[in-house]
Amino acid sequence: MTDTIERLATMTRAAITFKPETLDRDAGTVEVTLSTGAAVRRQGFIEQLAIGRDNVEIGERIPVLDAHRQTSISDVLGRVIDVRFEPDRIDATLRISNPATLDAIERGDLTGISIGYRVTQWSESAPRSGGPRTRTATKWTLLEASLVPIPADPSAFIRSESMTTQVAEQDPVEQPNPDATATRAAVNAQIRSLAETAGLDRTWADTQIDAAADINAARAAAFEAMQQRSQSASQIRAHVLHDNTAPEVVIARNAEALACRMTGVTPSDAARPLMTLGLHDHVRQSLARAGENVAALGRDELLSRSAQGTSDFPLILDGATNRVLKHGYGVAESPLKVLARPRSMTDLRPVSVLELATASELQSVTEHGEIKSVQLTESGESYRLATYAGIIELTRTALINDDIGAFADVASKAGRLAAEKEAKLLADALTGSYKMRDGKALFHAEHANLAAAGAALSIETLSAARQSLRTKTGLDGVTPANVTPKFLVVGAAQETAAEQILATLNATAVENQNVFAGKLQLVVDARITGNQWFVVADPATAPV
Repeated sequence: MTDTIERLATMTRAAITFKPETLDRDAGTVEVTLSTGAAVRRQGFIEQLAIGRDNVEIGERIPVLDAHRQTSISDVLGRVIDVRFEPDRIDATLRISNPATLDAIERGDLTGISIGYRVTQWSESAPRSGGPRTRTATKWTLLEASLVPIPADPSAFIRSESMTTQVAEQDPVEQPNPDATATRAAVNAQIRSLAETAGLDRTWADTQIDAAADINAARAAAFEAMQQRSQSASQIRAHVLHDNTAPEVVIARNAEALACRMTGVTPSDAARPLMTLGLHDHVRQSLARAGENVAALGRDELLSRSAQGTSDFPLILDGATNRVLKHGYGVAESPLKVLARPRSMTDLRPVSVLELATASELQSVTEHGEIKSVQLTESGESYRLATYAGIIELTRTALINDDIGAFADVASKAGRLAAEKEAKLLADALTGSYKMRDGKALFHAEHANLAAAGAALSIETLSAARQSLRTKTGLDGVTPANVTPKFLVVGAAQETAAEQILATLNATAVENQNVFAGKLQLVVDARITGNQWFVVADPATAPV
């Protein structure tokens, strides 16, 4: 008797092993047999898979998974790229993208493969002579192939009788009896080895041995224990909690929103809901956080209480101001800063410049000889920190009128003033407004860094300047400093001429090539007037 039964269930069965000899390491492929369609004993029936081309539906992209896990992207080891139907089996080619998996296959450590499938049509036959009934999956869909660490049988073609299904009536797997020739001691040893390989403890192995389980039943139990362990691990979730009510977080979020509204910069997700608040709204919320009743307060009284009380509005305003100041400073930042080398100082005392005396070269040391000191000399120059400041008033009227635009303009202009002062100091150092210790400007004929006759910028004059910088000597007047030019500094009047000299030309002859193309970086500052121009080295190696 044959009946057709329609039912959907997602199932897995371990198929046979594959051989490492078929591994193509360069292509990342290995040949496997997915199924032979052999009978598998289940609880109360025997299952068979029909393996004809008409019985199996193959999807377009079938993944290769790590032991049927599908909770993470890392569980995908590759994909099935070719499925072939043979008279007695279904073969396939797997492409593995995980290098560690390829290594395990190549060593022969990993040989087991299991398939996941969904049965859409069964054919059921009556039992013979009191035996179990046989159910054949005549229509089924291949969903995935998995690499598994525990094969079902030590024979050449291995099949595991484990099966998982979403249908409630399916019972746990029932394995066939072990080989009658195997002794109990040998089976016990195999079970303990299996437990060690699967990462299971001694208690699990003792339980299997006490139950007189054969090796096939132990393998199925080990596989089930590994699946349960994997499912439990995949359900662990980490929750990182952030206290969004902490005072420092509230202040930073409100300051960012206020600053972004002033400058037009895109806020973060945390500050975006506060972008619609004006100055008075921030004051009102700050006083409310401090525990004050602000329902009946007018604008004037709100501002007075925020300045006199314990609210966080002054901190919010200070944080927003600093952001706007930095934004205004960055817009007006001097291009001459690339010529300077930053240095941190702890106080306002003058700092002397130390240089290595080039006359004190390193001396050869014999086996029992003395190491001589290398002389350090002061160049005579010093520098120190200086403070520049000013007060910009914001009227009470602007605050009462909630004029964020006026406040933003004031803060932005303050940032620009700081950048302008810094730029002027740098330009003055180049153009001679500052005097060195000898009373002369930085660029002076006696310092051997100023052309005797000021000549216009050209290939010839730039070549002479580069040669002069290259041939400068150290403090002893003998040892070459070998300074490499990096920057060509000009004012607005010489900008076009400098660009023409430094431009990359597609010359048709060697003599027409531009030797300066790509060698120097152009720096233009409007504070350098007239036809002045400078060639400067990298401050990291040869500071001015």
